[in-house]
Formats: sequence, C-alpha cells, structure tokens
Amino acid sequence: MVLSKYTDVIDLADMGTDWWLDVVKLASDIYDDPGKYAHAADGKIMATLFYEPSTRTQMSFQTAMLRLGGTIIGFDNPATSSVAKGENLKDTTKIVSSYADIMVMRHPAEGAAKAAALTADCPIINAGDGSHCHPSQTLLDMLTLYKEKGRLTDLTIGLCGDLRNGRTVHSMCKALCGFKGIKFVMISTPELGMPQYIKDRLNSAGCAYEEVRSLEDAIGSLDVLYMTRVQKERFADREEYYEQKGAYCLDRNKLNMGRSDLIVMHPLPRVDEIPMDVDDDPRALYFKQAKYGVYARMALVLTVLNEPRRSMPLLTGKEYTGTRCKNPKCITRKEYYLPQFFRGSGDLLECEYCDERQLV
Repeated sequence: MVLSKYTDVIDLADMGTDWWLDVVKLASDIYDDPGKYAHAADGKIMATLFYEPSTRTQMSFQTAMLRLGGTIIGFDNPATSSVAKGENLKDTTKIVSSYADIMVMRHPAEGAAKAAALTADCPIINAGDGSHCHPSQTLLDMLTLYKEKGRLTDLTIGLCGDLRNGRTVHSMCKALCGFKGIKFVMISTPELGMPQYIKDRLNSAGCAYEEVRSLEDAIGSLDVLYMTRVQKERFADREEYYEQKGAYCLDRNKLNMGRSDLIVMHPLPRVDEIPMDVDDDPRALYFKQAKYGVYARMALVLTVLNEPRRSMPLLTGKEYTGTRCKNPKCITRKEYYLPQFFRGSGDLLECEYCDERQLV
C-alpha cells in the first residue's frame, strides 16, 4: 500500500458520502454569506497546473482562492513551462508543490492526478484527468441539486450524450450512487455508452440505472437532465467523431416533453447539443450551475486546507513489475518511472491509476 500524508481529492470514490455532504453544506453556506469567508485563506498559496485548455474550472478555482483571501501561481499552457523542455510530471509537480499550500491540476492523461500525489509536498485536487474523473465538477453539480432541488436523494437523473468519454458523468455516478433513491437513465448511442467499470460501481452500490437510446422517450420521467457534448478531443478517429457528433440535441420541442420542474444541467462548453434558444427557458440551469462552481470550489479548498494531516491510501493493490496498463491514455504509458499497481487477482486486473481493466 502507498499512502499520502495529505487529503488529496483524486476520485470521489476515495471519500465517503458524509464527507462530500459536509462540503456541499459548507458551499451552500458560503453561497448564502460569502463575506464571512473573505479572509479564510489569508496567506495561503494555490498552484493551478493546467496541461489542458479550461475556462470555467481554471477561472473558478482561481476566483475561489482569491475570494478566500489567498493568492495563486501556476500555468495554463504547458508550452510556457519546463514541460516544453521535456520535464516529467513528477519533477514539475514536486517542485511546484513545494511553493504552494494546495495544488489543482488538470491533465489529459488518465490517472495523472494520482501519479502527482505520490510525490507532491502539498494536497492535490484533481481538476480533470483525461476521460477519467472530475470530482470538483461533481461537487458543483451536487451543490446545484442541493440548492435547486433541495435534496440529494430520490432523484431520477438522465445522463445524455458522450457517456464513454464524459469524466463529469463518471464522477457524478461515483458520488451520487451512495445516496438513497438515486436512479440514473443513461441516454447514448452504443458507441458512446457508459464504461463497464462505472456500471459495476453502480451495481455494487445497489444504485438503479437503465440504458436507453431515445432522449424523447426518457425525458418525461426525469427530475434532472444532464447533457454532455461529444468530446472531439477524445477521439483518435476523426471519422468516428463525425459519426457521433449531433446524435443528441435538446431543442425546444424535446424540452417541452419534460416536466415543469425538470432542471437541465450541462458541464459546458456546449457545441450543438443545446441550441441557444433553450437558454431562456427557466429549466435551463447550466449558466447558474457554472456560477455555483466558485462557491463549491471555495468550500473544497477550505476543507482540504483545514483538514488535519492524515495518511490516505493512494495505491492499495499490488505492484506488478512485469505488467503495464493497456490503456493508451493512462499516465503510466507516458511516465514510465511510475510503479505499476493493480487491483484484483487472477487473470483480471484493474489499473489503480485509470481503472482500466485488462486480462493478463
């Protein structure tokens, strides 16, 4: 087992339901009275390392830290850092973490945040690692549900679009499957369907879900519709992207099939899955959802900064020196110094960085 001495926020599955609920309630309190927290992080430094483009996540984390009274350092383009000279992930994050009290990182490789946490000298928050996880987005999604629906239980949530590559919906499933009465309706083409490891997680938690192809058939039963874009940057085959692009579009006619108390969410950016004429419908909450992100991330940063140091498990399985993860997007395929840890036994192993399963 490999431990971290910090409270790293890598994957929602690492934290219990009570922990996340406490963060959501703190975020709600900050939203209601932000002035009370204006100096809560005085003297603290946040490093933001964004190896991938970002607007909302990067700026809302930075805004969150500034509103708490802290300061920020970092980069939003690896080409302007020593990464462009060939510096590996360990050396970059090891150095930057020695300058900061907390580090927020986005990276295109799955499992990158966990890899950085192995050697970092401050807590790390995963701001998105490839198609894998996006825990802080799910936190603001949970805050949106808490404020707009008044609960995190007894909800039927439609997840529509690119569920294969959508790290936001992966994290949402991991988080909300621990709450009573949650049911997911997964609306996608077969090619864009939810990964099996996520469905296995729902099955283990006893969380209800169904997979459907038609948005029109599903929308009338939903409390929440979570739209996602088809993620062009995740497709190795451009032709496959264009075959899937535009598979689902929430226009006014489809929205009118939904209930009057339906809320429509989207992690943004959107492409063509929600036309702009839907924006004025009171059920369209994606811009307000993005605004909640500042308060959610203020709560997350405060929680991580204020938690006492404790050993947290990062790698819990077994190291296999002769085996390498077969997922080409896994961080271990780019950073070869990383120890190869897998869960499971026998012929089926699960990579501890990206959760990819493989036969050996």
